Amino acid sequence: MVTSEEILKFMQTSAYRPLTLEELIEHFGLEDSVERIREFTAIIREMEQKGQIILTRKKRYGLPEHMNLIVGRIQRNPKGFAFLIPDNPLKRDVYLKSEDLNGAMHNDRVVVRLRKHLDPDKKQEGEVIRILERANTRVVGTFESSRYFGFVIPDDSRLGTDFFIGKDDFNGAQDGMKVVIEVTKWPEKRRSPEGRVIEVLGQKGDPGVDVVSIVRKYQLPEAFPREVLDYAEKIPFTIPQEEMARRRDLRDLPMVTIDGEDAKDLDDAVSLEVLPNGFYRLGVHIADVGHYVRENTPLDKEALARGTSVYLVDRVIPMLPPRLSNGVCSLNAGEDRLAMSCFMVINQEGEIIEHEICESVINVNERMTYTDVSKILVEKDQKLRNRYRDFVETFEKMAELCLILRNKRLKRGAIDFDFPESKVRLDENGKPLEIYRLERTLADQIIEEFMICANETVAEHYYWLETPFLFRVHEKPDTEDIEELNNFLAIFGYYIKGTGNDVHPKAFQNIVEKVKDRPEERVINTVMLRSMKHARYAGEALGHFGLASKYYSHFTAPIRRYPDLAIHRIIKEMLRNGEKLDENREQYLRNKIKEYAEHSSLRERIAEEAERESVELKMVEYMKQFEGEIFSGVISSVTSFGLFVELENSVEGLVHVSTMTDDFYQFVEKNLTLLGEHTKKSYHIGQQVKVQVVRVNVEERQIDLELVEE
Repeated sequence: MVTSEEILKFMQTSAYRPLTLEELIEHFGLEDSVERIREFTAIIREMEQKGQIILTRKKRYGLPEHMNLIVGRIQRNPKGFAFLIPDNPLKRDVYLKSEDLNGAMHNDRVVVRLRKHLDPDKKQEGEVIRILERANTRVVGTFESSRYFGFVIPDDSRLGTDFFIGKDDFNGAQDGMKVVIEVTKWPEKRRSPEGRVIEVLGQKGDPGVDVVSIVRKYQLPEAFPREVLDYAEKIPFTIPQEEMARRRDLRDLPMVTIDGEDAKDLDDAVSLEVLPNGFYRLGVHIADVGHYVRENTPLDKEALARGTSVYLVDRVIPMLPPRLSNGVCSLNAGEDRLAMSCFMVINQEGEIIEHEICESVINVNERMTYTDVSKILVEKDQKLRNRYRDFVETFEKMAELCLILRNKRLKRGAIDFDFPESKVRLDENGKPLEIYRLERTLADQIIEEFMICANETVAEHYYWLETPFLFRVHEKPDTEDIEELNNFLAIFGYYIKGTGNDVHPKAFQNIVEKVKDRPEERVINTVMLRSMKHARYAGEALGHFGLASKYYSHFTAPIRRYPDLAIHRIIKEMLRNGEKLDENREQYLRNKIKEYAEHSSLRERIAEEAERESVELKMVEYMKQFEGEIFSGVISSVTSFGLFVELENSVEGLVHVSTMTDDFYQFVEKNLTLLGEHTKKSYHIGQQVKVQVVRVNVEERQIDLELVEE
């Protein structure tokens, strides 16, 4: 059978000119078989649907890049304009004016025709000519009714339009309720899209409705299908004797897990021995989820569809059923567990002298927390040191090795942004009680360095074996993004050396070190982070810019990330077949890896957005009780319409320029300052200010502040 790869290869030849379906059938010599014609036609239709090939008005097929077209996903801004994020990560983003979207909405996959520019340095512009796939078939929003019809105002302002609801499609929704609608008609010129209410979530502001709205908005799966739960229930907790006999028995090797206090899905354990020559033998032992979640089973299909576990502010939506994630696969102390182990012998300079990857059976000695390990190492807590006396020396050696690995990584140019993570503590009804910052402890750093080390080792090992593999990649920033970043940094007297392919992550790290503990540290680090590309999954080792790493993979979290599970299965297959695959299997896996990479990258972005939104929602809700109160803060951003101020608890609000009534303030873009026309008083990034919380709008996630004179 002719494959899509063969069709693309043929169309990429310089001699190819667009052909009709009949001409393509003739070229591939399929005209004598009705069955083969049917299969070939189905492949062509699927390739057209994916945007790999384009059908012209003259019914001929060609490649989009040969027709000045580009395929990708829409990222719309609430202000109306949008960007096309191309499927091909090597292509630049394309700017789309609101009038050039032609009915396309946020997250839709589309075909865009590029506009020709005389100036190659200008942003590439284009126009949507075809919508391949609608992303927002269901929409969450607030229902507003009138006598004969209703509207739903979507929670996601990037959709940019209300949805018309006919009287017969209210389905019990009343004014002000949060609802889910199914889209029945897409937007056309001067016509709103239409929908029907399929679920009423409850009255806006009722307990729990807010987070459920986020779950529905991002179409996050909740309950597992019965078939998947039944499959999971049949998995035994006991390990058959023949399976143990087949593996490396590491049950006598002392090892621990180190996680957060509330973690239940423990998928990594660590061991450390110091060899007679002073070298370290680090063992990273990862739950062998691939043993239980076999390819193409109901469990596997559901895990792939979910792509990742999602950690919302008040709940976890796991990738695997709890029987596996918190039970069979979780590396609980004192219980025999199947694992994938990666041993690395590391010298005093942090170089890996030798390594070994194997299937193993382990038994974790202690379930440690970051807090306790840090107290043992940093605070020298005597009670804890006595309790875990068998591991105190090991923890000290782990800290020693962590420092060696970290220094080596920073020396080669890895970027070490230290953003303290903010957490919201809720009561049993989901009401926010406290916002606190999670400090990055020495124990966090130990696990972080050990996991990076294992991820790099595994990635490089399978890169050189040239086997199909899923890599974690982070490409260099675009030249124009570096130019924009440098324009911003110049205000503070900083500069990133190099452009495009010449820029090295060390140039970013140099700035990180220069701004450390300065008022502008957080805003500069944030802007630098935004100037970079988003890390993603790929079938090629394209390097990881942020880590200054040539080869990187995600090997260490198969309970909660599908890419880790996918590579575990490949590793197991390679180990059992003498590190070789037959030709057909290799080709099958290469095709699968491409699918896994695209889907996992998309699911990861959705999870990140949902997680961030759920935290922001509770932060704003928490601040509602402080209306009228005064706080200290730091100006985090200056715009023509006002100042964004970050409070000490990490919540951000806006001081609108219209409330600054002591003078008329002009925005000086060159140095990002608001300057008083008469008083010459100025406000700039990093400046300490006192503000009053004037109004908190939980629905719009908006906090209005006003400056308070000292």
